[in-house]
Amino acid sequence: MFELLISPTELAQYPGRLQILDCRAKLGDPGWGKQAFEQGHIAGAQHLDLDTMLSVAPNAHGRHPLPTRQQWLAQVCALGLRNDAQIVAYDDAGGCFAARAWWMLRWLGHANVAVLDSGLGQWPGALEQGTGVATTASAFAAKEPLTRLYSSADVLDIVNATSANQPTLVDARSFERFAGQEEPIDPVAGHIPGAQCLPFTDNLDENGYFKPPGQLAERFAQYHDPNNLVCYCGSGVTATHNILAARLAGLPEPGLYADSWSGWITDPSRPWTTL
Repeated sequence: MFELLISPTELAQYPGRLQILDCRAKLGDPGWGKQAFEQGHIAGAQHLDLDTMLSVAPNAHGRHPLPTRQQWLAQVCALGLRNDAQIVAYDDAGGCFAARAWWMLRWLGHANVAVLDSGLGQWPGALEQGTGVATTASAFAAKEPLTRLYSSADVLDIVNATSANQPTLVDARSFERFAGQEEPIDPVAGHIPGAQCLPFTDNLDENGYFKPPGQLAERFAQYHDPNNLVCYCGSGVTATHNILAARLAGLPEPGLYADSWSGWITDPSRPWTTL
């Protein structure tokens, strides 16, 4: 059973019931992931679209709002995903989109889900073209969530709190965006007050694999209480990469502020800052 990462070799040799999700996407180009999937994907994989399956339409909760848990469960059933299957999610972007699918399946209580370490770039087998396998709807049953989800009100409480026991907010975006030096996507540049910058890209080595657990643990050790973190990013996608990295480092699962920066700034009364 794989619950965090699975290597290309382990995936190629997996002996049991397996379901594979291709999560490739490109921000700002909603149709790109499907086109890339049809041009070549791991045999047996299904395409999982960031904008229409892993998110609902942009709204006050940000650029990639989570569907409701019931909406997501209906999508999982439509995909034919099963409780007794090992599910593997992959992309070609270091795992940042696949980690969103990983988190969302854990949100439904499914532990047997892993991200393909290094993604499609290191896959040793031939790729398959076309629209993918035909699916039959399943009766996937949701269980108690294995995740922690924070709302904007929860985060505002953290920002306004005076207790030292509050969680640390961790921002997965680049330092330039966090600092307010540049903002190529959202209308406001900066970060949530009190947050710390931990770019998700630094979870990976030069070959696109996750760094060893000890090195990842060093990234989180800088915080007063690395066991009590809430992760966010631009729209709740790459934040899940930091959640996965924290788990790999042996830490308890951080919470996710899914609305993230793009949702936070929809209310002008919420505070924000720059460096």
